Amino acid sequence: MTDLNSVGERIAEAKAAAAKIGIHYDRPRRHSIRVTDPDQPWRGNNLTSYGLEIEGLNNSADVSQVIRLLEESPGVQVSLNFLNSVAWVTAPDIVSPSFLIERLKESGFEAQLTPGSLQRRARHRDLSEHTRFIREHAPVGAFRRYGRLPRSEELRLQRLRSATAPERSSGFLRARHPIAHRDEATGYEVLFTARELITKWRLIISVIFTLPILIMSYSESLQFDYWQYACLALAIPVVTYCAWPFHRAALGGFRRGMSALDAASSLAIIAAFCWSIFLLACTPAGSIGWESTPSMFAYDYRRITDGELFLDVACGTTVLLLFGRILSRRTRSNLLEDWSQREVITDVPVTVVRRSHKTGKPTRTTLPISEVRNGDDIIVPTGAMIPADGYVIGGAGEVEHTFIHNGTRYRVKVNSQVFAGSLNQGGPLKIRVTKTGSQTRLAGIRRWLAQATQYSNRSTYIATKSASMLVPAALTIAVLDFGLWWLISNNLNASFASALAVLASVGPVAMALSTSLAMRLGLENCARKGILVRNTETMRKLDDVDTVIFNRVGTLATGEPTVESITAARGEDSELVLRVAGALAMESQHPASRAIVRAAREARDAGTGGDDIPHWIDVDDLTVTNAGSFVGMVTIPNKDGELVTVDAELWRPRELSELHGRLGSVAISGGAPLIVNWDGKTRGVILLHDTIKEDAEESIEDLETMGLETIMISRDIYPVARRFADTLGVSKVLAGIAPGKKDLAVRSVHTAGANVAMIGDSSVLSCLRVADVGVLFGTGESLNTKEADVVLFRDDARSIPEMMALARRVSAVADRNIVFAWAYNIAAMVASIAGVLHPMVATLLMVGSSLVIEGVSSRVRNY
Repeated sequence: MTDLNSVGERIAEAKAAAAKIGIHYDRPRRHSIRVTDPDQPWRGNNLTSYGLEIEGLNNSADVSQVIRLLEESPGVQVSLNFLNSVAWVTAPDIVSPSFLIERLKESGFEAQLTPGSLQRRARHRDLSEHTRFIREHAPVGAFRRYGRLPRSEELRLQRLRSATAPERSSGFLRARHPIAHRDEATGYEVLFTARELITKWRLIISVIFTLPILIMSYSESLQFDYWQYACLALAIPVVTYCAWPFHRAALGGFRRGMSALDAASSLAIIAAFCWSIFLLACTPAGSIGWESTPSMFAYDYRRITDGELFLDVACGTTVLLLFGRILSRRTRSNLLEDWSQREVITDVPVTVVRRSHKTGKPTRTTLPISEVRNGDDIIVPTGAMIPADGYVIGGAGEVEHTFIHNGTRYRVKVNSQVFAGSLNQGGPLKIRVTKTGSQTRLAGIRRWLAQATQYSNRSTYIATKSASMLVPAALTIAVLDFGLWWLISNNLNASFASALAVLASVGPVAMALSTSLAMRLGLENCARKGILVRNTETMRKLDDVDTVIFNRVGTLATGEPTVESITAARGEDSELVLRVAGALAMESQHPASRAIVRAAREARDAGTGGDDIPHWIDVDDLTVTNAGSFVGMVTIPNKDGELVTVDAELWRPRELSELHGRLGSVAISGGAPLIVNWDGKTRGVILLHDTIKEDAEESIEDLETMGLETIMISRDIYPVARRFADTLGVSKVLAGIAPGKKDLAVRSVHTAGANVAMIGDSSVLSCLRVADVGVLFGTGESLNTKEADVVLFRDDARSIPEMMALARRVSAVADRNIVFAWAYNIAAMVASIAGVLHPMVATLLMVGSSLVIEGVSSRVRNY
């Protein structure tokens, strides 16, 4: 009994600890579920369970928020596993999973049904059309009263229909809250103004009310009696409603103890407005018939005893800020949002071919894309988008990439691999589905890109830190400037104008965006060209690379070798040499092994060698050594025609000392040699020929022109590897490197002081891990490869110099931007302190500096 009590106490402690991080057990049911009349199926009599894979869970606060969002719907209960980010939902029939997914999407969480849930829902399609319609369209909690939905539900559904994927980059988010960008390395935070609050209607209203103020302020002939009070009345909606996004961000930053990028501008607007009210109440500026004389410089401002107004500054600053933010938002595109407008729509029907359980014959049925499962055969008509990953089992034609390497077409035939999001530009294709939904390559690319743009590199940290310190520094400088001007000139108006110019001229937005925007656009441009870079830090590392190491197979060569010649030793049969090599290499997936197996099968089918050569050779105890050799026991005929079992080996020489006599001369005469031994003797040499990629030579030349040293690493002996490298123009060769020792060779180059980028396929993952930057040629499966810093979806070698050139140009733009941002802020503050910068002009320059940086960064898209 004591043990049971102890176990119970431990369970209670575990539950209490889990509750502290947002994981709850034995939660009471928050909503009662009413059992309604069966004649009204839309009210939901049954419960259903399914799993949701959720992206964006970073901490316990996110866990609690997701649970709260889901359980706000009546009858919904959630159990969320933070480790694998899967939420298990139990809900009434009326609750559609798509509705809950949209609900999470509103708050910035991406979710999709787990593959098992998709399959279960696909198997239960025996509901009536009416019930199915209600499941997909009836809103949760919106029980119909008097034939209509509650007003709050209508507004929420309207927002759902108009919502798109959140834009998190550069501090803007389609939400009603300011967005904080946190530097994970240093802890510095800055607060961006909420994007949704900056609307065109605020800009239009501010322009309508500001124009009369500017006209009356700068034209003495139009200053009628009490014109200053008319300007005050016109300024009130501008500095309150129109400038509210900036005031809200400033208040949020003050409350959270961080810097809001628009805090200085907000303070400038409020200070100019309040100062104007003070002057109207306490100086001649409030008297009838008072006229204002415009001035461009602080030292020309009249003394406070003569009166002065700054309503033009308050309203003009608001107009310029709104215009600049809206203009930058319209010109700044986001690749993820572009994709969301062209993504695969899960409600679009697709023709699925399945075998009937009753007759066993294939039947065609129309299902939503969301209910297609792995192993289904789908028909994709001409001009339609391919909804899932798979391979072609019927038809042929052309497929066009729409998301990665946009506009590129490639031919497909039976057994060709196709991916979701591509357009079928040929005849109808029959495709066998291998991956659907969140498992497709397109979904993986979206996750990769979203994660890549989320994390900043060190230069972005410096820019964010500078921006976070710039606002309090500007406030301090403005106060000191006001005091010094007052002491020197004894003119409060001039002092206030100079301090106001300091606040208006500071450009923390330009500082914060100087590197992050260029880097983000660089990552997106690389993705459009079929080059996935893991993060901005990798982009910087690529810029520092001075040595590029190639693994010959799969990068410079096509990776589809063929048997060029078979040379047998004296007294040996070349056909038997080929058959033994094919038997030893049967289980290997290496391109060289597949070439030998293919040649052996062709020779067997053609009957080459006659009846003396066995059609099938048994191999026992097959092993692969660390050097990559295949060793096993084979049963073959001896010279007397008797079957004997002997030791056999298929190996690749790594140095000249391993070759002797005529076979040694043959091994260094042409292609890549493979030696066949059995019974302790060398029996023959098989030469393989691997075709060089068409653009490989040009790519090597481009890399050398960029000042990069090129090195090729190969298992072949030096004469063979050097001959291949000379054909391409590669500078150095690391030859005779065993597969298990290639990572040591790469590490030795790095140890010698070089910044190394390793280019290879999945056979050299260990080399990618030890290099400064690991670049992987791959397909959809390569996205989960942790060793790869860059994944190239293009099979051409031209993508390698393009990658290096893009990294250099993007890094150069980011460096120039941060230099420009520093130079502008210093020059603007000096001019403001000197009294030669009008507050309106200072605001114009501040907005212009941000637009200049965005314009320069936008050029990255065209590289």
